[in-house]
Amino acid sequence: MFAIARKLRKNGVLGLNERNANFIMRLNPRHYYPRVDDKALTKELALAAGMAVPDLYGVIIHQAEVKNFSAIVRDQISFVVKPAQGSGGDGILVITGRSERKRDCFRLSSGVLITDEEIQHHISNIVGGQYSLSGTRDKALIEYCVQFDPTFAAVSYQGVPDIRVVVYRGYPAMAMVRLPTRASDGKANLHQGAVGAGICIATGTTLTGVHHNEIVEDHPDTGALVAGIEIPHWDFILESSARGYEVTGLGYLGVDMVIDNHLGPLILEMNARPGLNIQIANATGLSGRISRIDQIYDAKATPAERAAAARHEFRT
Repeated sequence: MFAIARKLRKNGVLGLNERNANFIMRLNPRHYYPRVDDKALTKELALAAGMAVPDLYGVIIHQAEVKNFSAIVRDQISFVVKPAQGSGGDGILVITGRSERKRDCFRLSSGVLITDEEIQHHISNIVGGQYSLSGTRDKALIEYCVQFDPTFAAVSYQGVPDIRVVVYRGYPAMAMVRLPTRASDGKANLHQGAVGAGICIATGTTLTGVHHNEIVEDHPDTGALVAGIEIPHWDFILESSARGYEVTGLGYLGVDMVIDNHLGPLILEMNARPGLNIQIANATGLSGRISRIDQIYDAKATPAERAAAARHEFRT
């Protein structure tokens, strides 16, 4: 076991304990955590910074407000219901349409029908804290449902892929795209079975993939190759991710973005404790990139300048 640990360290792989002690605890002040743990606050901060986010249709804070759900979505065909303090995709409902025969029935991304009453029950559970990080009372957000970008059509099952960028001291250090699968129930969540494909920071092109910690070349449901996809708006995505440093004040940060077919890149959420599977997807460790960022770090650099520096430095 120790031999494996030494080999991983030699190859620049950042471990969980090192990440927690040297980066999260050192660079992420606890009093800034609500800026990313509360998705409603994250959205507010991002909007104030001029960053694009999915439109918010409504927020339900108290159990007595759950009945307002129908009025909030009266004019919406599709929408997303999510806990403000949720994690890992738990508690998220993606509604892609309404039943043609029953106005109070909605269609989930999986194609299954769900009633207005069932959604209200789910919202009640969210407000009660069933999905919150701390288990305490939460808020239910009802927001715009991102429309699928055709770039990822061949390598995604039902859901919308998202792009995770790990940002260190304001510099994009590593990136991957998370591709929904049948196993993940259409959600872009690696722990639930989504595929993570590394992204070359310099070119914005996908690399090999990881599925359940195993290296894969193709998507398990579609059979399409996950490598070689050129991600649109890559400069904008990197610069927006770099700007997350100013927005949150966190020195070690995960920025999650989606590409909407009509609106382009949108900030979905940010994370103070981004996972480490991104290293497997990129077939390289974070430690070397972090060391290089420490060498080139410029406290006066703008987000655009930091993004450009990352593209220059990280070409594999």
